[in-house]
Amino acid sequence: MNQGLNKTLFAFLGLLLTLSLAGQAQIVKKDTSDLYKGMHWRNIGPNRGGRSLGIAGSAARKYEYYFGAVGGGLWKTTDGGQTWKPVTDGQITSSSVGAVAVAASNPDIVYIGTGETEFRGNIMQGDGVYKSVDAGKTWSHIGLNNTQSISRVRIHPTNPDIVYVSALGHAFGPNSERGVFKTIDGGKTWNKILYINDHAGAEDLVIDQQNPNIIYATIWEVYRTPYKMWADTGTSALYKSTDGGTTWKNITHQPGMPVGGIGKIGVTVSPVDSNRVWAIVESNEGGLFRSDNGGDSWNLVNNERKLRQRAFYYSRIVADPQNREVVYGLNVNFYKSTDGGVHFKQEIKLPHGDNHDLWIDPTDSLRMAEADDGGGTVSVNGGLTWTDEDFPTAQLYHIITTSDFPYQVAGAQQDNSTIVIPSEDWHFKTTGDNSIKPGLGFAYSAGGGESGYIAQDPDHPDLFYAGSQGALLTQFNRSTGQYRDVQVYPRFFSGEEASVLPERWQWTYPIVFSPIDHTRMYTCSQHVWMTTNAGQSWKKISPDLTYADPKTLGVSGGVLTRDMNGPEIYATVFALAPSYQDVNILWAGSDDGKVHITRDNGKTWNNITPPDMPKNTRVSIIEASRFHAGTAFIAAKRYQMDDRTPYIWKTADFGVHWKKIVNGIRADDYVHSIREDFTKEGLLYAGTEHGVWVSYDGGDNWQSLSLNLPDLQVSDLVVTEKDLVIGTHGRSIYVLDHIAPIREATAPVQEKPVYLFQPYYAVRNVQPAQFQYYIHTPVKSLKIEILDSLGKLVQSFTGEPEKARKDSIEAEDPYDKKPASPTMKAGLNSFNWDLRYPSASYFKGMILWGAGKHQGPMAVPGKYSIRLTADSLVLTKNFLVKLDPRVKDVSQKDLTERFKLAMKVRDQTSRANNAVIKIRELKSALLQKDSANASKPYYQQLSAVEESLYQVRNQSEQDPLNFPIKINNRLAALQRSIETGEGRPTDAAYQVFKELSGELEKILSKLDVLEKQ
Repeated sequence: MNQGLNKTLFAFLGLLLTLSLAGQAQIVKKDTSDLYKGMHWRNIGPNRGGRSLGIAGSAARKYEYYFGAVGGGLWKTTDGGQTWKPVTDGQITSSSVGAVAVAASNPDIVYIGTGETEFRGNIMQGDGVYKSVDAGKTWSHIGLNNTQSISRVRIHPTNPDIVYVSALGHAFGPNSERGVFKTIDGGKTWNKILYINDHAGAEDLVIDQQNPNIIYATIWEVYRTPYKMWADTGTSALYKSTDGGTTWKNITHQPGMPVGGIGKIGVTVSPVDSNRVWAIVESNEGGLFRSDNGGDSWNLVNNERKLRQRAFYYSRIVADPQNREVVYGLNVNFYKSTDGGVHFKQEIKLPHGDNHDLWIDPTDSLRMAEADDGGGTVSVNGGLTWTDEDFPTAQLYHIITTSDFPYQVAGAQQDNSTIVIPSEDWHFKTTGDNSIKPGLGFAYSAGGGESGYIAQDPDHPDLFYAGSQGALLTQFNRSTGQYRDVQVYPRFFSGEEASVLPERWQWTYPIVFSPIDHTRMYTCSQHVWMTTNAGQSWKKISPDLTYADPKTLGVSGGVLTRDMNGPEIYATVFALAPSYQDVNILWAGSDDGKVHITRDNGKTWNNITPPDMPKNTRVSIIEASRFHAGTAFIAAKRYQMDDRTPYIWKTADFGVHWKKIVNGIRADDYVHSIREDFTKEGLLYAGTEHGVWVSYDGGDNWQSLSLNLPDLQVSDLVVTEKDLVIGTHGRSIYVLDHIAPIREATAPVQEKPVYLFQPYYAVRNVQPAQFQYYIHTPVKSLKIEILDSLGKLVQSFTGEPEKARKDSIEAEDPYDKKPASPTMKAGLNSFNWDLRYPSASYFKGMILWGAGKHQGPMAVPGKYSIRLTADSLVLTKNFLVKLDPRVKDVSQKDLTERFKLAMKVRDQTSRANNAVIKIRELKSALLQKDSANASKPYYQQLSAVEESLYQVRNQSEQDPLNFPIKINNRLAALQRSIETGEGRPTDAAYQVFKELSGELEKILSKLDVLEKQ
């Protein structure tokens, strides 16, 4: 083929690709965020803490502490660690808080440093230092933006404007904004006071509390790439300043210190004795060294490996503030020495292992707070007991939603187990604002371990497959509790470089089922493997699909301490996506920057790597299109190459051509995940380091979908039938409920005065009917009506202006909370119908037990419609009410009978309550005529009838324990009994209804006689 023709052909193919990509989705250029800004992400847990490197308290406030979550912001407790709340949400632009300090002279002043410096494979970067002057209520960014990794923040003991920061710097490349920094004006300006070079940063920092001009700092030369962590000995050192950081002396090689190479160092000085200093030193001759002359000379007092193992992740030592002989060592476990560091015989038990920071009250050594891989915890008895770490800062790698109803969400949590949690409570609850408030319900493990994928067998939903480090792959049967190891190649590895491994299994390797042939399950090393018999045997169906560059397969750790586990295993197939249209198509992406496709289930593979994808790009997720076999999307990242650029590619021709689609995503918000909505072509969701993005045009343009989310890493996304679910690396799992406004977000919606979105189906006792409607300009009146299949009115709700709604809620009787009215504000509105018909009538102050006074009978399964009337505009949409699919042996006839009886009971309850209302009106009229009527027989006879209908002595919720309930309460309780669970009413329910109806008729006949007098 001649060159000119070749150019013409490729230009034509490029034009076809452009037209194809543009034609697959309706272009939505207008910003549609206004359509869904009223939506709300809700956190569903798990309430298990993730890693924390920094914690601090206040001697002046005994119940107040802060801990930094490395992916979840700063958390605070004011009740001694019983409950914690995030305090930086919406105010900081990095989720990673690695260091925290409270001013001893003013506990309202708090500084935090962002980014993490304990150098494991999934570390997150920050954007400098933040300050609060009101005990964490508000925060200001005060600089050092480009440090990325801050190890310590230290505040002068008497002047809170003097602050020192030790910055390790960029984890994945050289930069100059690293070392030790000082401010003397509370963060308005900073001076770099200790700097070695652009490869070495400051790892630890401590101020002598007796003489704050004396400062110790450690320098550590370390970096990471996607394929290794490397710590050098060239410039790592311990420094001392005696003039507040103006000058420094290298005291690493003072007498007694190791003579060989030095790595990471942790340092502490006794607040009781300024001459006593400890240093935990990484060296071949390393250990815990102590100086009793301020660092002029040293003695090795302890060389136990338990204090210095895996030095890059620990190396923390903390002196007791009241006893010069007591020092604590933080490592996998937590140790205490009472003889100056010579022995560490006492191991302190905590809720979680892997310990990183310790704060001790300078006035009370028994009061301490500790940070570990489970978060922050508090002790008031010297470590005998600790508070729980039950806050949602879990770090998830990948998530799935199960096929159960309600669906459950499963994920693998860093430094914990896999976990499966419900997306909803079993019985939804509504509050005054009609929002759903689900609880944690239950949780269970799906097998595997902390880092892996999870896959649920599509045909056998009790079977879960989950992975973890060391190539572990388990099958778990939740119905029996049985586990089975079904890994491809059970040759366990650890501490070995990738080049010597026959199969290279990454920390987070894929496990996926074919969406077409459910007998096919795939997993990946550097090869793709397939099983068709649930892991009993595996077949290799690919060659090595990576670059396998020898320089990326070597030793990791450093000169002194090697560290090789799953995170450092490189040149693996990191992402795999079976096709939704063709059972033989598989898309594969490697962590070193290659993309392949097979169209014959592995017999042949084609390299389809995007031409502009640099080598050593981690293909994080491949999303095969739900609509076209030749279309796929790639989310990729290079942050471990010190490149924070977002990368997403799209192909529409099986990878022959690729198009980068990142327009609108902020320039440093690198991408972890991408998913396509299966209901609408061209609707994409991306999870990035700082939030969630949505595209309506196949990725050509992106808008933020973070809404109320804090800044967080979205590691994975799942699109469900009605929701969007995200797994985060630091704030557990969130659900965005009822995403119809997103799916229907088009320009015409915003141009209409009112738009009613299509409701999803409702499920009795589980999922209410949620109605979402967009109001372009405020309306004067609004009404929501629910109609049955025959068009008969079921319920009617009248809207109230926002101020009127708030006023009515504030004026509510605490014993008489009524359902909230619909909102009618401009923008997106949402209203929940609890699937119930109108309740029985009621009167002010009515107190019932065992019954809901505003709860009518529940609608039977079937077709319904909502009619929304806004001013003169009428909009109608149909929807379904369904029976919980888990309920068996209950027929439509059973539920119809239940509904009929419940309605009869409700009507009888209304008759009783209306009679009370009528009696009170009669009595009120008598008193208005003459107050003396209260003592006359007729008035007293009315009161007697009233008292037989309702227990008039009830004035508070607990009074029915003291005063016998009456017939209106018995009837209301019967309705509750009939509607508890699903099924036909019991024979006893009919019997009791007959009895109570008879009793009511007798009482009401007495009232009839009195009314005729």
